[in-house]
Amino acid sequence: MASSNFVDYVKIYCRSGNGGAGSVHFRREKYLPKGGPDGGDGGDGGNIIFRGNAQMWTLLHLRYTKHLHAENGESGSGQRSTGASGKDIVVDVPIGTLMRNAETMEVLGEIVDDKQELVLLKGGRGGQGNDHFKSATNQAPKYAQPGEEGVETEIIIELKLLADVGLVGFPNAGKSTLLSVLSAAKPEIADYPFTTLKPNLGIVSYRDQQSFVMADIPGIIEGAHEGKGLGLRFLRHIERNSVLLFLVPSDSGDIKKEYNILLNELKQYNPELLDKQRVLAISKSDLLDAELMVEIKRELPDVPSVFISSVAQQGLTEMKDMLWKALNS
Repeated sequence: MASSNFVDYVKIYCRSGNGGAGSVHFRREKYLPKGGPDGGDGGDGGNIIFRGNAQMWTLLHLRYTKHLHAENGESGSGQRSTGASGKDIVVDVPIGTLMRNAETMEVLGEIVDDKQELVLLKGGRGGQGNDHFKSATNQAPKYAQPGEEGVETEIIIELKLLADVGLVGFPNAGKSTLLSVLSAAKPEIADYPFTTLKPNLGIVSYRDQQSFVMADIPGIIEGAHEGKGLGLRFLRHIERNSVLLFLVPSDSGDIKKEYNILLNELKQYNPELLDKQRVLAISKSDLLDAELMVEIKRELPDVPSVFISSVAQQGLTEMKDMLWKALNS
């Protein structure tokens, strides 16, 4: 993973800027030796802002960023001059990025639209100068407000891929092969578990020049919701998918049992995932004859299902029809 250009999790210490202090100043001119207060306000501290960028798909640009410190506001000065505000730090992130407080795990916000801006940490307000505190009984106040301190905290930044269809299956179920056949994506394919170590996205062409996005997500193993295997590292990506395509190979010992294990892992991770539309595809079906297919059909779970073969390109059109119907239902 050291050479991977897909990064979906980073932790950064962030600090917004402090507000500048208000000024204690009195007007002094040649013919006005005892003028009134004219201390200006301090400038506001810089904000930490996250902005959605539809052209980005990874947090790679933040991989080696450990600190984000926005500028402090400058102090006010005489003649009611307000200090300059500190510069904001604007961080572009992919759509589907979520920010948490690293200590409490509280969700601070998420980016769901292109160009959406989210002020994650607001800078401190600048203090008011002594000009604000003059009154009939105190015409020469010798005090001003200090600036407010900025906010500092450690932030976890997570990316959850946005895709129409998410591929769900055990390692070596044929997900990467299917994605490579249906789209122009070129995921690594080999006959051993966990070939896929990062999610892959592919655009699947459909009828009348329509299309949908499919995500090949690293294979689930039993106990994934507890972090086993690649565990929690990929399960969060499934949360953003509209439809889940379960892939179980035809040579599996018990297709229904395997499907239920996958379903249970999703339920244990987030019960809301069970509300998503589901389609079951039995892969490697070129190994089956018609009689065996009929026999397997009797044992399948109560979910729309289709027999496919990525290599022989069998059943793929029927599967795309089912997915399109689920996406638009």
